[in-house]
Amino acid sequence: MLKLQTISAEWEACTALSAVQDALYVLNGKWKLPIIVALSSGNKRFNELQKTVKGIAAKVLSHELKELELNGFVVRHVYTSTPVMIEYELTEYSNSLGQVVDALRIWGTMHREKIRSQFKQLV
Repeated sequence: MLKLQTISAEWEACTALSAVQDALYVLNGKWKLPIIVALSSGNKRFNELQKTVKGIAAKVLSHELKELELNGFVVRHVYTSTPVMIEYELTEYSNSLGQVVDALRIWGTMHREKIRSQFKQLV
């Protein structure tokens, strides 16, 4: 019976690891979550996004937007006005990241404070 419990625990750990790896694969990189956060305040054109997400190169932004679109987080709207206008918008599916982004924000704030307090103790 103990062996069966061990196998079950290993299976659960493997399943949990696979789920985390899947999530990290989709949200991989330095820019995807900042782009999602930038779009959370409303639709933006490419140049607006590039100004909001500081430090991102145009080529990288274009690539990241395509990947976010392929994964169902962003939709690209093309308006046939003169000149052509393109806007990016978060999908309903992107709302499923709300708790993830919030948890990362809380943890990031806590971690930053921890590092600052450690640094102050050294100085």
